Amino acid sequence: MLPRPDLRLDRRRFLLSGTAAGGLVLLHPFSARAAAGQAHLRILSTTDLHVHVHAYDYYADRPNHTMGLARTASIIAGIRAEATNTLTVDNGDYLQGNPMGDYIAYSRGMAEGDLHPVIAAMNAVGYDAGTLGNHEFNYGMTFLERVNARAGFPIVCANFARSLGASPRQDDLYLRPWVILERMLTDGAGATHPIRIGLIGFVPPQIMQWDRAHLEGSFAARDILEAAAAWVPELREAGADLVVALAHTGIAAGPAAAMMENAALHLGAIEGIDAIVAGHSHRVWPSGDFAGEGLDQAAGTLMGKPGVMAGFWGSHLGLIDLMLERDGGVWRIAGHESATRPIYRRNEDRSISPLAEDYAPAIAATAAVHDATLAYVRAEVGRTAAPLHSYFALVADDPSVQIVSLAQIWYVAQMLKGTPHEGLPVLSAAAPFKAGGRGGPEYYTDVPAGPVAIKNVADLYLYPNTLQAVRITGAQVKEWLERSAGMFNQITPGGTDQPLINPEFPSFNFDTIDGVSYRIDLTRPARYDGAGALANPDSHRIVNLMWNGAPVDPAAEFVVASNNYRASGGGNFPGADGSTVILAAPDTNRDVIVRYIVDQGTIAPAADANWSFAPAGGATVLFDTGPKAEAYLDEVRARGVAIEPAGAGEGGFARFRITL
Repeated sequence: MLPRPDLRLDRRRFLLSGTAAGGLVLLHPFSARAAAGQAHLRILSTTDLHVHVHAYDYYADRPNHTMGLARTASIIAGIRAEATNTLTVDNGDYLQGNPMGDYIAYSRGMAEGDLHPVIAAMNAVGYDAGTLGNHEFNYGMTFLERVNARAGFPIVCANFARSLGASPRQDDLYLRPWVILERMLTDGAGATHPIRIGLIGFVPPQIMQWDRAHLEGSFAARDILEAAAAWVPELREAGADLVVALAHTGIAAGPAAAMMENAALHLGAIEGIDAIVAGHSHRVWPSGDFAGEGLDQAAGTLMGKPGVMAGFWGSHLGLIDLMLERDGGVWRIAGHESATRPIYRRNEDRSISPLAEDYAPAIAATAAVHDATLAYVRAEVGRTAAPLHSYFALVADDPSVQIVSLAQIWYVAQMLKGTPHEGLPVLSAAAPFKAGGRGGPEYYTDVPAGPVAIKNVADLYLYPNTLQAVRITGAQVKEWLERSAGMFNQITPGGTDQPLINPEFPSFNFDTIDGVSYRIDLTRPARYDGAGALANPDSHRIVNLMWNGAPVDPAAEFVVASNNYRASGGGNFPGADGSTVILAAPDTNRDVIVRYIVDQGTIAPAADANWSFAPAGGATVLFDTGPKAEAYLDEVRARGVAIEPAGAGEGGFARFRITL
């Protein structure tokens, strides 16, 4: 069912400038007002909301001005009050990603007919359309169907199907591939004209790998570009005057390839697409984050087409401004501009200033669930005798990762009793999920010694993965670690103040493996590139790999506890492609951690320094982390890291110098 036309359009007035809620100044990009037969259309977009409605960090249990659809929505409301013609869309990953989402999925549940809080908030904002993101599948298809059933706007996706046909148009799609919204545009002279706006959606085909447990055997995904090339012409044939791609996919420079995860750039080359709303990678476009052929930051274009990517968690609102001209009854784009509007500003003293206020209807629609979520995350499950933090998780063995590994090994060892795998050494692979990066200088786990609540466990393990274990060889264990070692730049021996971290390498792919000991030689190039492809076959960064006091035998067999994402191929780790899984547990990794803490009563997860960097001739490297890290310097020094403060980093981070 199509949403009803926005009846407020007739009373909106478009100004050349003005001030929206929260003091945000909105300047129209075009130098002249629309004339008769011309109309401005503003496409407003959000992406990767991950259930962040309120400006509240449930993990830290305190307000946070860097997040929240309620803040983004106030900017939307301000623009709508000024603009004559607007369209509001969401680009996916709305359903999972914070404790409110987990509370609904694991505690309250979703009965048929229930209204999910993120949908309640989106309905209050008044979206015109949306698409699916990869995280929509994390809680299973029944859950997703019940959530989407209450959406007051159409949700489209052209490359996710119950089964694939001989060609994209023969696929048995799960949702409609596209929708046409019939609207009236008001031109510069005040006259109204009809327009048919087509919206088509796409999701990364890697969902079939990442959520194999929910999708395998019942669903399928097609290449984004292949689906677009087939369905966009049909959308045009159906009479669309304008086609907007809602593409839950990131921007990647370079040539197009089959089954690309990040295909937004190349959607710009598909004939018939007029504008692209991108997402998935939690970044901003236009910005200096991206460069390469086909990317024009100044114009905000992808292969010449206007595009936008609006960060994550409601951090930004995406805007695509189109100047449309009506010529002989046909609309054409005469001009365009892309931009994003942030909901906050980070000041020089690292403080945060909000740039938008809460949008009251979104808050009211979710207030009861917000309160229930707070009660849920504050429930105590045990105690910790030592602080759990991730400030130094990328440079030393870390207590926040250690507790995950201890719990995983404890659980898997019990599950393997009485099986053919009993007696094999059990290792654990775990990564620091909150380690700064794009999340900012506050994006770290920091649990003080004392009570441990569900919010703390959710902070330690952000994702609703289920525990899985693989059986692999010692050689594969080494290659797994080589893949992880791509986190670091190559270091010149004896060099001074070299940047340590590769900013393009996500921390969730930095697996450390507990149960073995090893060193990482940073003077050698990374064996694998950022995508997991073998890049330097003759290079080996992992040295002194030991188990039980002896070098690891390449032919020896080990069980490695991990999660369903990694074990089924997520991140392209050697030994983890789905074929080596010996245990697919029914429990989430987070629940395993809770059970372990309850079983232990009080935990004392002191990091055992089982991994470290190999000496590099006294070279110094620079590492940025959260400002609160300084309180834990003595702790990390006790693990053998020669580290000292090195001043302020960029964007509110603190900088440290490590001598290798």
